Amino acid sequence: MDAPENRGALGPRKRGAAFSLLKRNRDFRLLFMAQVVSFAGDWFLFVALAGLVFSLTHSPALVAAVYASLTVPFAVFTFVGGPLADRLNRQMLMIAADVIRGLLCLGFFLIRNPSQVWMVYVLAGLVTALAAVFEPASMAAVPNLVDREDLATANIMAGATWGTMLAVGSAVGGLVVAAFGRGAGYAGDAVSFLFSASLVMQIHRPFSEPREPHHEHPGMFRATREAVQYARKDSRVLALLTVKGGFGLGGGVVALLPVLAFTVFKAGDRGTGILYAFRGFGVFIGPFLVRRWIDDDDLTALFWAISGAFVVYGLSYVFVPWMPTIYLAGLFVFVGHFGGGAQWTLSSYGLQIIVPDHIRGRIFAFDEGFITLTLAVSATVAGLISEVVDVRIVMLGLAGITLAYSVVWTVATRKVRRSLRPAVAEAAEAEAGSRPDRPEPR
Repeated sequence: MDAPENRGALGPRKRGAAFSLLKRNRDFRLLFMAQVVSFAGDWFLFVALAGLVFSLTHSPALVAAVYASLTVPFAVFTFVGGPLADRLNRQMLMIAADVIRGLLCLGFFLIRNPSQVWMVYVLAGLVTALAAVFEPASMAAVPNLVDREDLATANIMAGATWGTMLAVGSAVGGLVVAAFGRGAGYAGDAVSFLFSASLVMQIHRPFSEPREPHHEHPGMFRATREAVQYARKDSRVLALLTVKGGFGLGGGVVALLPVLAFTVFKAGDRGTGILYAFRGFGVFIGPFLVRRWIDDDDLTALFWAISGAFVVYGLSYVFVPWMPTIYLAGLFVFVGHFGGGAQWTLSSYGLQIIVPDHIRGRIFAFDEGFITLTLAVSATVAGLISEVVDVRIVMLGLAGITLAYSVVWTVATRKVRRSLRPAVAEAAEAEAGSRPDRPEPR
């Protein structure tokens, strides 16, 4: 299936620098600020919860399960959130999700002893389920809140924002939790959600294109089936949908970083903050350094860049668990998530320019649901194995899985890459043909 009109080119003009976009576009600036405070609060919360569970149970599996509790519900409920984002008012969905999440975070103050640890997973799961409503609506809305030529910049900023707040939120969260207690992490996340809601409420631009008066709204299962059918008809979309999900197969290493900090480096909550801060800086840098691949009218370059990002991520985690100090381990975490941030930005941007608005929410719901599902499985299995096997060996195995998948994905998408080359050549010829003839130089 051909890409919709005006969505097939991958070459926005380069005038949309980040600062310029924030200055010119008030509505995107509000969404950007909402994401900044919300993401920062999320990592405050994770540092606090990982430390809480380890201090009460001393179980690597239960610590990894905290990460799983922040992914499994997302994988399940994203198939609800995606259709809702295509059916209901996206702005109102995001506001409601933020407010409820803010109130739920206050429940963590009730957890005091090992018999109450189950509440961590229930509350974290509910918060994550609401994120599965918020995120597809937010991702689907971005092309409607910015001009077409600013879309690449907006995507880079979204990826960089997540990475920056992961870095800042984790680092500051580790220090704050160590200094003021884990309650500061719970309160910080609650306030961040409520502040985010107040910012989203002020956005004026519509979050979606006008719907037809009698537009049919399919149910959840039919909507998901339609998204899958759409992807099967467009090999580019299908290939991009398998990027993040495959990345998640080895992503369980991220859930084991707190275990590494507590058991190998003996650094506690502060160590968790350090490793996740390095992860965040890598995610921040990655999207900016891959700008050249999302500024070109060549999808083939984008696909090769994704393959390279996979390799960088996998190779880095081969070294992380064997470093003699936590800071050297953090350096390799930084390099690994440079690759992770790059592949996320590249695959998301490709989907945004190819997929039309009326089904975009469902496609992004499937995309995010797939990676959260594979991440959850990877984290859960990795945590269980770490109960009986050295966590460093488990992390090495997960790095190997990532490297193997990078080869499989690259080989499996070779036909898609070949099919893109004629289209790029034809586009270049058409552009050249539209120019007036010029005399040859003497």
